[in-house]
Amino acid sequence: MKKSRLLRLTLSLLAVIVTVSSLTGCAAPPAPAPAAAQSLPFILVTVAADASPTPTPFQPSLFTPTPYDVIQILPTATASATPVPPVDATPTVDLNLLFPTSVAPPTPDPNLQPTALPPLTDNETVNFLLIGSDKRPGSSYRTDTLVIAILWPREGQVSLISIPRDLWIYIPTVGMQRINTAYQSGELTGYAGGGPGLLKDTIAYNLGIRIDHTAMVEFDGFRSMVDTLGGVDVPVGCAYTDWRLIDPSYDPYNEDNWWMYTVGPGFVHMDGDLALWYARSRSKSSDFDRGRRQQEVLRAIFDQALRTDTLSKIPQLYNDFSSLVVTDLGLTDLLKLAPYAPRMTNADIRGYYIRPPYVSSWMTPGGASVLLPDEKALQQLMIEATTLSQIAVVREAIKIEVQNGTAVASQELLAASNLNYMGYDTSISAADSQDYGASVLVDYTMGQDPNERTIILNALGLLDTANQLSMPDPNSPVPYRLILGYDYNSCFRPEELSH
Repeated sequence: MKKSRLLRLTLSLLAVIVTVSSLTGCAAPPAPAPAAAQSLPFILVTVAADASPTPTPFQPSLFTPTPYDVIQILPTATASATPVPPVDATPTVDLNLLFPTSVAPPTPDPNLQPTALPPLTDNETVNFLLIGSDKRPGSSYRTDTLVIAILWPREGQVSLISIPRDLWIYIPTVGMQRINTAYQSGELTGYAGGGPGLLKDTIAYNLGIRIDHTAMVEFDGFRSMVDTLGGVDVPVGCAYTDWRLIDPSYDPYNEDNWWMYTVGPGFVHMDGDLALWYARSRSKSSDFDRGRRQQEVLRAIFDQALRTDTLSKIPQLYNDFSSLVVTDLGLTDLLKLAPYAPRMTNADIRGYYIRPPYVSSWMTPGGASVLLPDEKALQQLMIEATTLSQIAVVREAIKIEVQNGTAVASQELLAASNLNYMGYDTSISAADSQDYGASVLVDYTMGQDPNERTIILNALGLLDTANQLSMPDPNSPVPYRLILGYDYNSCFRPEELSH
């Protein structure tokens, strides 16, 4: 990779580090139980791509749990309880039932200190930890969201790793605890380096990843940060429904100020408030699903920063939001790379999620519900996430032209986004018609890799329905053309795919 590309990539990540780090501050507010659904004066708002919100009557049965949607059941509110955003009374879902494993996890000894994981990162990477806290004035706080960003500057690759807040690990000087308590423990006990220091050591000990820089934010400034970028275009492949505050200025502790809100599917332009809600909400899903949505928004912010004149906004972003971001990255650090114009695609970013089967639901002797890691499986995931991918380099060189052969808006954009996730570069062009019943993948290569068509179609869930055509053409501007048909379903779970 050319030196200019390497520096552009480094700048691209650092230029938006303050902005994207605010994304990880999207912890949902405490949510006690609602009144009966039939008594709630709410309406449902559905947002599709390129459409305005459309109110419809409240329907309490909109949500259907999937293997990655875990319902949170909260205690019934009492007369003295503080009003909070409502949730539907839905039976608790047991993670062990949703994510069955062939062997049940052993009951760990709570007093047994695990063995430290050997270092997996070297001096060839720069590693960032993006931290979101639920800190509020006069209250204690925990880091409810953690995302590690590993950058290979010379090769131009990035790995994102989402860490669930309830991961049960060893915290130096503390013992076995949830990972979201490490920062606060470091602050309260005077640990060397404070909260960031203890969290860095905790991640190095349990995951083998050295953290070079941290950025912790609260979510108050996130709306303004996204709005400064002009909003972001988020590929919402799977429609998402959750409770949303009708207006950000309304009192969140008045349940009459909340409604059920649906966004997508489609390529949705989000302002700061909508992006915050999409990345923050978890009443109708789980931390695993929220991690997926946060990475979607993070990628969208990254893409928006690359497509706009973000470099000139670095001082504005830094000065406007420095009071909301606790970081060891200074403005000088960000501006050092300013002469190098960024140009990078999401094909350079790999996403990883610590989720079942790498973790299992477990109850501690003290009665706390946590996520117990499968040490061997988790170590293999971390090795993959921290290893330079030659596959990513090869795939990035393969450009796929995507066309929408249906009347369903934004299908080509969603498919291109999914292919970017798998490491492919993409372009968009118009199809010759909109009546394709089945998708078509045209292979213009000279038969270099017959398996590539299978990988492409499998990444989009089209392997069993799409037609494949081999039309060798050495003069074709792209090696592959994908024409989407009505067999394409944009609802995409990237965390289920291998890299």
